[in-house]
Amino acid sequence: MLLAGDVGGTTTRLGLFERAPRRPRLVAVHTYLTRDFASFGDILDAFLRDVNATLVAGTRIDAAAAGVAGPVFDGAARLTNVEWGVSAAAIAARLDTSRVRLLNDLEAMALGATVLGPEDVVQIQAGRARADGHAAVVAAGTGLGEAYLHRVNGRLRPVASEGGHADFAARTDREMELVRMLRRMYGRAEVEHVLSGPGLLNLHRFTHDGQDCASIRGLDEIAAPAGVSRSALERRCPACVEALSLFVEAYGAEAGNLALRGVATSGVFVGGGIAPQILPALQDGRFIEAFRAKGPMSELAATIPVNVIRMPEAGLLGAAVAAQELAEAS
Repeated sequence: MLLAGDVGGTTTRLGLFERAPRRPRLVAVHTYLTRDFASFGDILDAFLRDVNATLVAGTRIDAAAAGVAGPVFDGAARLTNVEWGVSAAAIAARLDTSRVRLLNDLEAMALGATVLGPEDVVQIQAGRARADGHAAVVAAGTGLGEAYLHRVNGRLRPVASEGGHADFAARTDREMELVRMLRRMYGRAEVEHVLSGPGLLNLHRFTHDGQDCASIRGLDEIAAPAGVSRSALERRCPACVEALSLFVEAYGAEAGNLALRGVATSGVFVGGGIAPQILPALQDGRFIEAFRAKGPMSELAATIPVNVIRMPEAGLLGAAVAAQELAEAS
């Protein structure tokens, strides 16, 4: 049995998997609100209680892996948006196994992307995938994550990054105005200030110029971004429509930037919790237009397949792939 985790700033998923060729088979999964727990150990204890009936007598966990929303160093990570950390050593002690690996959450999602099927994605640009090319993953949720998939000996292998905290590059006069607002708020404008749940609220604040809006009235910071998206998709508020438009175009531009930096000619995957919720807006052409608008590299950008990951457990699946690799290597 394999244990996999996807530890995010808003939700944490833990799952049990069985080994299987290429893609581990999901046995049980539970989702928890991350901030409801004082530590990852508390979430792990809750999960083991919840799956106690699944773990029959004599069953042991061969290996475990978890993707964590933050940089990983020496087998430990501290979440960027939550005030506690995760340690491979602590997980190993709790599960009584030495085979434990921590990954950046986008590194795990990138691993998951390598075993997704056609039913797990929605194609928004067909392109022409190169069998010898690299790939990339970009995912907006509580924060913005980015990862590369470098082809090594014929296989795509994930490389983590903290690209979400890089500087936001304005492309239009309107985005220049947005950058000025973000600099007043944060001292600098980074990509995550635009492309994330909190980023969508920044865009909402920008397009509403401080005015009240019924779409988020009474909602907390976790629920409010979805309120903005619903209002925009239903065209209930012109300022919400503009906020989502700015989001989609900036998302497409950043995905295109990532594709060029990683020469991702095998494809770009758009993951995270926001993309499936705004799929109609990602499919209407604005995302791909911004993705392709790369001057002399526009023709190359037009050849790169772009797929939206619709499977909520893609990061969890990637962690299971990492756990299976650990088990098979021993």
